[in-house]
Amino acid sequence: MIEKIAFITGAGSGIGREIARVLVSKSMKVIVADINLNNAEETVSILRDEGGEAAAVYCDVTTLESVQEAVKESLSLYGSIDVLVNNAGWDKIEPFIESEPSTWKRVIDINLMGQIHTTKEILPIMMENGSGKVINISSDSARVGSSGEAVYSAAKGGIIAFTKTIAREMAKHNINANCVAPGPSDTPLFAEIGSYNKGITKALEKAIPFRRLAKPTDIANAVGYFASPEADYVTGQTLSVNGGLTMV
Repeated sequence: MIEKIAFITGAGSGIGREIARVLVSKSMKVIVADINLNNAEETVSILRDEGGEAAAVYCDVTTLESVQEAVKESLSLYGSIDVLVNNAGWDKIEPFIESEPSTWKRVIDINLMGQIHTTKEILPIMMENGSGKVINISSDSARVGSSGEAVYSAAKGGIIAFTKTIAREMAKHNINANCVAPGPSDTPLFAEIGSYNKGITKALEKAIPFRRLAKPTDIANAVGYFASPEADYVTGQTLSVNGGLTMV
């Protein structure tokens, strides 16, 4: 079996690191792309300790030029990219009326334009290969909203629409495009939400049927499914991983 090559943004920590671990467990070679190269190298070390093959590349998804360099470096290392996971994200939790244009721009540049940049650069590689998987990380906030995350929710909503269009355009090239939409997850970003909205964790744990927040591995396993041959006939879909908090 030919090993697939996966390019994962924001894989230096958190959910991105867990996605890398899951894909390595599925016999993929992983390119750990991150703006923090030290974190990326740490992920690579973990993956190698677990018997996987991986390499770290610097990538600032907000600039097309940085993405182009990261893709070029990845191709020099592994010769191809078969799976793209757009995981890099960022937000600042605050009421919309108190937010500033500089924050809006950063949120949109990272969460929306970042995914557009990488997809633009990597789709032609997949088209030449005659196959590929694009997995975009959206958010349940895109579907139901989230207090303190207005522009983030808008950007993540854009990702769902973007993914559906890419799925339609790329099907003739045997390329799948799907979304994973995490609900409340045990991550540093959610910790920030907790500081903004006291008591939110306990309230959500009561509201979530499974009575807990998502773990990074819960999200990573959903990505693993979309990246696998089992999802070869699945495209343009958004899978919520939220313990049943919302059912839409």
